[in-house]
This record gives sequence, C-alpha cells and structure tokens, in this order.
Amino acid sequence: MNELVVLLNQYAEAYYTKDAPLVSDQEYDHLYRELVALEESNPEAILPDSPTHRVGGKILSGFEKYTHEYPLYSLQDAFSRTELEAFDQRVKKAFPEATYLCELKIDGLSISLTYVDGILTVGATRGDGSIGENITENLKRVADIPLRLPEPVSLTVRGECYMPKASFERINRQRQEAGETIFANPRNAAAGTLRQLDTGIVAGRGLATYLYQEAGSSERISQEEVLQNLAHLGFSTNSDYVLAQDLDQVWEFITRIDEKRHELPYDIDGIVIKVNQLDLQEKLGFTVRAPRWAVAYKFPAEEKEAQILSVDWTVGRTGVVTPTANLTPVTLAGTTVSRATLHNVDYIADKDIRIGDTVIVYKAGDIIPAVLQVVLRDRQEQSPMLIPETCPSCEEPLIHYEDEVALRCINPLCSAQIKERLRHFASRDAMNISGLGPSVVDKLFDHHLIQDVAGLYRLRLEDLLKLPNIKEKSATKLLDAIEQSKANSAEKVLFGLGIRHVGSKASKLVLETFGDLENLAHAEEEAIAAIPGLGKVIAQSLRTYFEADGAKALLAELKEAGVNLVFKGLRVTDTAPLAGQVVVLTGKLERLTRNEAKEKLEALGASVTGSVSKKTNLVVAGADAGSKLAKAQALGIPIQDEKWLESL
Repeated sequence: MNELVVLLNQYAEAYYTKDAPLVSDQEYDHLYRELVALEESNPEAILPDSPTHRVGGKILSGFEKYTHEYPLYSLQDAFSRTELEAFDQRVKKAFPEATYLCELKIDGLSISLTYVDGILTVGATRGDGSIGENITENLKRVADIPLRLPEPVSLTVRGECYMPKASFERINRQRQEAGETIFANPRNAAAGTLRQLDTGIVAGRGLATYLYQEAGSSERISQEEVLQNLAHLGFSTNSDYVLAQDLDQVWEFITRIDEKRHELPYDIDGIVIKVNQLDLQEKLGFTVRAPRWAVAYKFPAEEKEAQILSVDWTVGRTGVVTPTANLTPVTLAGTTVSRATLHNVDYIADKDIRIGDTVIVYKAGDIIPAVLQVVLRDRQEQSPMLIPETCPSCEEPLIHYEDEVALRCINPLCSAQIKERLRHFASRDAMNISGLGPSVVDKLFDHHLIQDVAGLYRLRLEDLLKLPNIKEKSATKLLDAIEQSKANSAEKVLFGLGIRHVGSKASKLVLETFGDLENLAHAEEEAIAAIPGLGKVIAQSLRTYFEADGAKALLAELKEAGVNLVFKGLRVTDTAPLAGQVVVLTGKLERLTRNEAKEKLEALGASVTGSVSKKTNLVVAGADAGSKLAKAQALGIPIQDEKWLESL
C-alpha cells in the first residue's frame, strides 16, 4: 500500500501539475484498482495521502469555522496606469531598489492549505480574512492539490481554486441537458462546487488551483523564489509571470496579457503586482485591509449598450439616497444585467444622464453593474432627469452638502434608514442573527415592535406571533438567535452599529486597544487615531457618533438588555511585558501550537512576524529551529525558549 500510494501520487503530480504523464491511463487504472482492493481488505491501514481520498462519496453535515493562523488580506485595486504610477511612487519613495513580480490574477476563490510534516491537514476558504470555513474534504477532491509533499515540511500556502473553461462548458452542457439552471460564470461554478456537501459532486467538477504564497514565515528572499519553491514542493504554480524592474516593464506585461487573456484556458480579471523582495514587503507592511506592497490592476470591463427605462431612488442606513437605473436587459461577463448604479446626483449631472437614453453599461471591478456614459447619437427629446427633493421613504427634505457627492436624508427617524440599520446589525459579519432577514425586519418595524437595534432584545414570543406568516417554530428560533447574539464579542456590536467609516477590521482593532464599548465611548479622538491602521477619519467618526445623546442611550439599553459590550479577544496594552517588541517564532513547540503561541505573544504586546531582520527584538525558538535561529544568532538578537514564554 505504501509503494502504490507513492507511485500513484507521483503519476498524478506528473499528469495534473506538470502535464507530462509518466504512464498510460491503463497502467494508472490497474495500479489504482489494486490499491482500492488492498484498502478494502485493510481499512485500518489507509494512508492519509492515499489517492483514493480524491474520490467522492462522503456526505458532509456542514462546514466548521476555521481561524486562520495568518490573516488573508484583500488587495488594493487599480484601474488605470495613473493609479499604478501612484502605487509605484509610494513604493519607490521608500525603497528605490524595489522590483516587482507581476502575476496573473486568477478569477477564482482564495484558499489556504496547511501541511503538518508534509501531510495536508486543513484546507480552508478565505472567509473574512480572519475566519473561514474548513473545506478540507472538498479540497482533497481537487486533483492538483498534493495530499503529501515530497519533504516533511510544515507550512501554510495560499492560492486560488478555479474552474477551467473546459470544465465550465462541460458542466453547463450536462446541467442544460438535465434541465437544471446553468452557472453564470466559472467563478460562480467554482464557488458553488466548493460549498457542496456531497464530495462526489466536487470530485467530478474538474476544479484546479494555482498557489502563490507561503503564509507567515518563509526562508525565501523573494516572491519569485516562493513560486519556485512551491513548484518544487509539487504545487501548481502559474509560470506566466514576469520580474519587472520598473513600471514600464509592468505595463508591457499588462498590455501583452490583456491582448491574449481571452485565449487562456481559465478566467483572469487582472494582474497582481507585488514587491518582489520579501524583506521590503515586511517593511512596507499593511493597512487595515490590504498590503502596502501589492496592488491588483483590473482589466477594463466588458461594455454593452442598453436603454434606461426608469430610475429608482433608495435610502441606505447612513441616509445616502442612491439612484439605480432600470435597463433593457444585456449580458455582461456571463450574467444578465437589468439594473445598474448611477452612483449619485453629481454623477448624473456630470454625465447628463436622462431617462430614455441609450447608455454604455459595464461591471465596475467586474462585479457591480454601472453606467459609464450616454450614447448621444441615440438621444432624441429626453428631458433632464428630475432629482428628488424629498426622501422617497419619509418625504422629509433631502440635503446635498457642498463637500459631498451624495444626496442625503438627515431625518434620524426615517423608516428606510432604520430598517437598513437593523438589517446591517443582524448581518453575518455583525451580530449574525439568523432568521432576521429583510422581510422580517420590515414586519417588525411596520408593526411598531422595534424602532432601533435595542428593541430586538425586548421582543417576546407573543409579539412575533401577531405578525403575518410568522409561526411559533420560526419565532422561537429567531428569539433563540437574538438571545445567542448577546454573547458576541464587542467588536461585532460596534460593527453592527453601522458607524460611518468603521468596518469590521477597524472595529476589532479599536476594541483590542480599549477593551469595551464603554471605554471607547469616552476615549479621546487622538487616542483612537493613534492606533496603527486607523487614523483621523475613523477617529472623528467614532467620536462624533458617541458624543450624540442617542448613542449613549442606545449603549445603555443594550447593556441593560444583557448584550455583551466587552472585547473577548486578546488585548494589547502599552504596559504589556512585550509592548512594541517585534518577535519571531521558529522551530517546533512542545506544549503550544504555533497559533496559540502567536496569540499569547500578541496578548503580551508583541508584534509577531514571520522572518528575522534587524528590526526583530526577540526570537522564541523551539526544537529543530533552522535558518531563522542562525540568522538571529548572527545578528545578535536575544533568543528565548518555550519555557520562558510560559513563564510570562
């Protein structure tokens, strides 16, 4: 069985990853059947990297949450050479010696693969960057993902899982013949496949991967070396990349790929430009959302002509009134589009957009349909668009501030705003109250059962049963979900309040510092702005919000209702033993996992990084520590062991 597993995995790697088969299909099938027979006779001896794990058959009950040891960040987008020049100037101003590695931006789903001693142990989705879903069993069915590496290394790698165009066309033919709804595009098909609970479906869909990152620590010195090492370890890597010395060479690569991208056997939506030197990446660091050392150039979107039939004006939770055009249907990037954003009233005026116009429609960032411009040759006698003067929800006068492009309703009792705030508060990334969808929110508000988020915690079963189409079972489930949400960590509450400019990551950062919402409510603007990754705009927004009497009353109501206002994660304080220290973990720890050690170090105030440099203050070394330990010794950096860490 050992011999067969090794042979079959070598043959599979040669076939799927290197596109260079070593044996015929018949020989592979013969050996595979022999292994299956042996495993049926000896089920207790099935190896964790057996290729029989590639075959479906398991029906999963669901997916567990998985906390990433190293966060997955989004990338800053660029849509023009001008925006790339701004990125280049920021990088070169700090590090004139920086070079760039340009890689294809595969249009798939981000995945993270963790190997322990060379064996695949966890495969997870990106999720929100901090917490994803454990989809290991499904990723084992992706043929080019190694189940065992050629070396017994422990590492986490990142990349994209995608559906090749050939697989996409095959599956849609099958679905059409079966009378099923076809997938809109390969990315949607890949996403739907990885969410399947039947691993047999996953195995038959023909997904593939490209890996591009070693998370956390790396003994490589450049992104190019990372790709080379990943290929050496048997991962699929995309060889269509270029090392560029300057922006001109970056643009040459973008132009060349743009000309041939529709001929590629997979979808791409741009080019990722990364600083090649890993030590410079570390020095450039991250914002709250994205690395400062990388940018994603998005190709110009596909454009189609459509006619504007009418315009809807909708009110968001911050009072912004947004215009949306209803269009004659057109197909863009594989999906049918009949609505497109008009952004704001200034945009309508600048483009002179009128109802009845023929317009050019595109997908901004390949996601959101938007109107680009009017086709003036088709204009007849359309009158300029009438801009509403009163709120479409509460009919109060609308305001158009001089320093804003938005039309805004400033009525705090506007029903549309309150409903949107309630929906946001209940959303997955906020309080995650299942069962509290838009229609239920509408019913609760329209029947005067709630006026704000605190009202959710005063609901009773008899209240819910008065609502149309609400049965006792669903009402009980909703009340249970509301009750469970009280225990959420305080950053979920803060994000759920929908404060302008304050997203989920900023909410976590600010509460890591202040500990609870009541402390934050009294914090000085300067203290908030001083938190790395936040800044003045977020600080002003928080201070303005908490100075309002309504916010103080709302916090008091939530506290009285039993909602937790305390941050439950590990806090960093200036008085912590390792405050401000840059620490590197290396080697194998005996009593702690790497993630547990990282959390404890961060709780002690440290910033844990993956590589040793002159900025490193301390190295915590376990057994079998290698090059990082040697480098720390050469630089004279203090070294401690796990016992010392436990003593803190």
